[in-house]
Amino acid sequence: MIRVGVMGGGAWGTALAQVCARAGREVILWAREPDVVETINARHENVSFLAGIPLEPQIRATGQLSDLAGADLVLAVPPAQHMRTTLLAFASHARPGLPVLLCSKGVEQGSLKLMTEVLAETLPGAAPAVLSGPSFAAEVARGLPTAVTLACPDMAQAERLAEAIATPMFRPYFATDMIGAEAGGAVKNVLAIACGIVEGRGLGRSAHAALITRGFSELTRLAIALGGEAETVAGLCGLGDLVLTCSSPQSRNMSVGLALGKGLTLEEALTGKLSVAEGVASAPAVRDLARKLGVETPICEAVAAILDGKVGVDVAIHELLSRPLREEN
Repeated sequence: MIRVGVMGGGAWGTALAQVCARAGREVILWAREPDVVETINARHENVSFLAGIPLEPQIRATGQLSDLAGADLVLAVPPAQHMRTTLLAFASHARPGLPVLLCSKGVEQGSLKLMTEVLAETLPGAAPAVLSGPSFAAEVARGLPTAVTLACPDMAQAERLAEAIATPMFRPYFATDMIGAEAGGAVKNVLAIACGIVEGRGLGRSAHAALITRGFSELTRLAIALGGEAETVAGLCGLGDLVLTCSSPQSRNMSVGLALGKGLTLEEALTGKLSVAEGVASAPAVRDLARKLGVETPICEAVAAILDGKVGVDVAIHELLSRPLREEN
């Protein structure tokens, strides 16, 4: 896999392009923003999303999806709610059997589908795989040590994909459970908003730890109901990603929760942010998906209600703490 195409010129897409370039691949990065394409090609820097981080010189940016047609591997990194439209726009350029590594985390609103399902409907001839795990874009782009899960139904293909993008500082672990990998990535963003609210309200580290633990129970229940495996979400793509995203204001989702916890409105919390906080869009979809499957997810329900403006932060916290006492497991 010599030629790698990356769809999405945001922080995460740019960081993954950096990883692939360091792995010795020829990288072409598609971005919808003309200024991103211009600054990457002219200055080897994504000024809009990863300012101050020099990019590898072999990364070339483009505004034309057709330029990815000759890629041996495509990493799909648009925001989850834009995945379908981006893949549809690329469909006429995709060859049968093209490996597509899905790197965005979320549940599509309306359809309540995971990204693998969206890929199956838009590029039915593609060979799907999922990349997920604890990874801040800026740290990955700088070359700091990172370990992630690469899930693919075909273990041999998973190994080939991992070898194509692995570097001494970016270590993919193989898995075959794509559903579990996707569920972990989607739900943890919603829980990170909840953790930010707890932090912003000054409720203490004990409450923070309890929320992560009970949130992980929700994540696991939903993953299993979708057909995933508990063992998968107990790894990097579930528990690992949850711990990272819920423990640092560097997380876009946690930063939104922090603002809400401090009394800002959702509009105020999102003002001035170029990068997408996936949990904001995924929260109602995760809630609706859980309801559809009959899975109890009170924390995700509370976050969705807060974001919808149906309940205030203090009321949501009170309702969570007032739930009937029960056995832990």
